[in-house]
Amino acid sequence: MKMLYSLLFKLIFTRFDPESVHHFVAGCLKFASRLGLTRIFRLRPKQVRIVDAFGLKFAGPFGLAAGFDKNGELIKPLADLGFSHIEVGTVTAIAQPGNEKPRLFRLTADRALINRMGFNNQGASALAARLAKLRASNKSLPIIGVNIGKSKVTPIEDAVTDYETSASLLAPLADYLAVNVSSPNTPGLRSLQDIESLKPILEAVLNQAGTKPVLVKIAPDLADEDIVAIAELAVSLGLAGVIATNTTISRDGLQTPSTKVAEMGAGGLSGLPVRERSLEVLALLNRVIAGRIAIISVGGVETTADVAERLKMGATLVQGYTGFIYQGPFWARKINRELVN
Repeated sequence: MKMLYSLLFKLIFTRFDPESVHHFVAGCLKFASRLGLTRIFRLRPKQVRIVDAFGLKFAGPFGLAAGFDKNGELIKPLADLGFSHIEVGTVTAIAQPGNEKPRLFRLTADRALINRMGFNNQGASALAARLAKLRASNKSLPIIGVNIGKSKVTPIEDAVTDYETSASLLAPLADYLAVNVSSPNTPGLRSLQDIESLKPILEAVLNQAGTKPVLVKIAPDLADEDIVAIAELAVSLGLAGVIATNTTISRDGLQTPSTKVAEMGAGGLSGLPVRERSLEVLALLNRVIAGRIAIISVGGVETTADVAERLKMGATLVQGYTGFIYQGPFWARKINRELVN
């Protein structure tokens, strides 16, 4: 099956615009789900290792990072494919189209992606309506995280209110909230990782979240001392955890020719090139947090061994996204199933 997917990827997917391929795949998943075809691949309870994290039970430690399902349209089929949790978004208080196209690029030699999507999404109200309908269906659902970011049109000085709006709409319908202050594709957003800016945002989201867990997602490009400061803030505020890491603006050590990379332009790099820094950040967080709150590790994950390594290093849960593109539809199922042993 993996060989068939590799052939399909090489012959078809690499010939078309990555964002167009993404929409095509999403459409296929929706169609297959409506026909009941994705149910065939569901993992049975005995095939998964249950993980208790921040008051929730995850059917396996491996889930899907934010970015793939921005509007919460693919939750059921993605769960059928083996992800223990689906983090939808990033969603913003105000609907927005994102940046100009092209804005998604493959670096196949590096098993990586560059994106400057710019939080393209239908807005918090639309996602809230979709999640409410899904909850009302009484269908069996995975753990649903909602990743919230700042609307591009909202000035940095009004960021607290913007995050607060999204949290108030989505907390009642999410299993947990993730506060994204680390995407490189919204101007000024990463400045919100500064403790003085971050603290009031997290306090506002916590206030709206009530009993729902709140986590913060950080960038790999932060200095170690800033990572320590955010980890200590997360613990002191009573957050459920830290998600590490988002995409990087670094272009170091790539196999793809530098001229080709330059042509792709700005954006966040994800996939295997982020792996080493993601592991460094995980090790640092584990030393600071020491089990007091959860760590969700993400960045450069491809194999069951990768996930097992991160769990051994102190991660509570692990997420992937770019590996899904390169490994194919049965990637998460294989990992969560193999982790039982």
